Amino acid sequence: MINYLKGIIRRIYKDEGRVVIDVKGVGYELLLPYFVMRSLEEEERSEGDEVEMEIYFHVSERQPRPVLVGFRKEYERTFFEKLIQVEDVGVSTAARALVFSISTIARAIEDGDTGLLVRMPGIGKRTADKMVATLRGKVAEWALLKDEGYTTVPAVTAHGDVEEEVVSVLVNLGHRRADARQKVEEAAKAVSNLRDAQELLREVFRLERGLSE
Repeated sequence: MINYLKGIIRRIYKDEGRVVIDVKGVGYELLLPYFVMRSLEEEERSEGDEVEMEIYFHVSERQPRPVLVGFRKEYERTFFEKLIQVEDVGVSTAARALVFSISTIARAIEDGDTGLLVRMPGIGKRTADKMVATLRGKVAEWALLKDEGYTTVPAVTAHGDVEEEVVSVLVNLGHRRADARQKVEEAAKAVSNLRDAQELLREVFRLERGLSE
């Protein structure tokens, strides 16, 4: 299993969404979602430059040749892993579909905004409906992400004070601590029998978006 690569860009195939990374003399071909390729362009990364990539490694009986999908940040990869849980959304389809930021797609799922989802390449109305049905209520953490500057997001742990966990998550997503604490306190008041941090995150998202029950 390949989880992470650090090496030199050997070749870039922009139109095909692929790059080859040379890691100590071994070339790894990576499939890059559109927004990942775009981030390399914005940073003016070119052949000969060093890059670090989070890797999703895929191999199956139907596709015995390994496919490596590259991401700049761990939260991008974890969202991708959520996305491919949706029926009819395979690895290649998901990689091709990611033309918007992670937070934009996650917000669309949480809002049930299939109009935006169908604008993603390879995603029709039926698949968009499946995305909402499968993932709504499960991607609030990514929906709250301030990912314009590629801010990392920690995983929400299952221990410790739930409110403090969520405050920390929001701060790492780019929110000011005072604002994050206020959002969490308001959300906590609205949730009876709070079970975990994910539930509280969903309520923060709901209140921020002004959603009704």
